[in-house]
Amino acid sequence: MLDVIHFTKRYGKTIACNDLNFSLPDGSVTVLLGPNGAGKSTVMKAITGLLRFEGTILVDGAAHSLPSSRRKIGYIPEIPSFYSNLTVAEHMEFIARCYRLKNYKERAQELLERFELLEHRKKFGDELSKGMQQKLNICIGLLTQPDILLLDEPFIGLDPHAIRQLREVILELKRHGKVLLISTHIIDSIDALWDRTIIMQKGTIKADVLKESQSVSLEDLFFAVTESSASEH
Repeated sequence: MLDVIHFTKRYGKTIACNDLNFSLPDGSVTVLLGPNGAGKSTVMKAITGLLRFEGTILVDGAAHSLPSSRRKIGYIPEIPSFYSNLTVAEHMEFIARCYRLKNYKERAQELLERFELLEHRKKFGDELSKGMQQKLNICIGLLTQPDILLLDEPFIGLDPHAIRQLREVILELKRHGKVLLISTHIIDSIDALWDRTIIMQKGTIKADVLKESQSVSLEDLFFAVTESSASEH
């Protein structure tokens, strides 16, 4: 369970996110939507502990800043960042050592094979194409087997095979009771997977909708909410 309570983020006098409230239950896939600058990445970075903020974020009822809570959170950022002097395999080992994972090698190999990186395991980070960097980004995020996984634009740069594999992984994690929060502009890539969508605009939540209550596509719902909000202004 992830709880975001009265979350507000300010940059000087500018309010990036204003009094956000939502709870994400175990075994759920929530899509965080909104135009550029809506505050989506700000929310995700705050949950991971990368930003200071006003309000409260709880992981299974405990403060998200506690080491025990942080170990439950996985993050796949929008822009991968790798060490140029580490290979693909060494990046996986580095993360495993940081998290003190035991018996991780078999899982690391399975992930690299699933996302077609096994034959590239000896390549250095700066030798990878953008698509391969994104695949490694995903493998690193999945290696720790987090209870809460945040995915920020995870489909960008992926080939059809990797997109299919990522979709399958998302459904597998849901079946295992994990919490998934996905921010994306590629709405059709997630349309068959979501349980709930939170639509943001200008730092506020404009809609919080369950899929079971909707008869329209996620894309149609997104434009109905954001265009309606824009016309009000």
